Amino acid sequence: MIVKHCLLVVAVTTLCLGSAQAQSVKQAIEAANAEFVKAYNSKDAAGVASKYADDAAAFPPDMARVDGRQNIQKLWQGAIDMGISELALTTLEVQECRDLAYESGTFSLKAPGKDSKLVDTAGKYVVVWKKGPDGGWKLYRDIWNFDPRM
Repeated sequence: MIVKHCLLVVAVTTLCLGSAQAQSVKQAIEAANAEFVKAYNSKDAAGVASKYADDAAAFPPDMARVDGRQNIQKLWQGAIDMGISELALTTLEVQECRDLAYESGTFSLKAPGKDSKLVDTAGKYVVVWKKGPDGGWKLYRDIWNFDPRM
């Protein structure tokens, strides 16, 4: 009976620690996303790009794959120059596996419409995050697409 009780305590403790670790990863990713959004909304493409790993790749909608932090910076600078603004990200799910984590979520932003007026736009994304040598998380693979306009 004592052995069963000890095993139950170990199992519950392990589950709780795993949950706490997952929660801390989610918190770290949400904090990184807040910095990403702050940089983007401040029109700081270099600050946005700094959130990506050196060997990152972005998969923007209706465009070719973009490899490397420097090219990703150019991608985001182009979006800023187009007038895309008021970016907001909402993390829905985070799962961690060793030095990688994936996140899925939604985004909203304002984009110039046909008459150059800003139009509310929304979509969803999936990001694979990579843990760096310093323990911080960087975007490694980033893909998103837009929801249909109503």
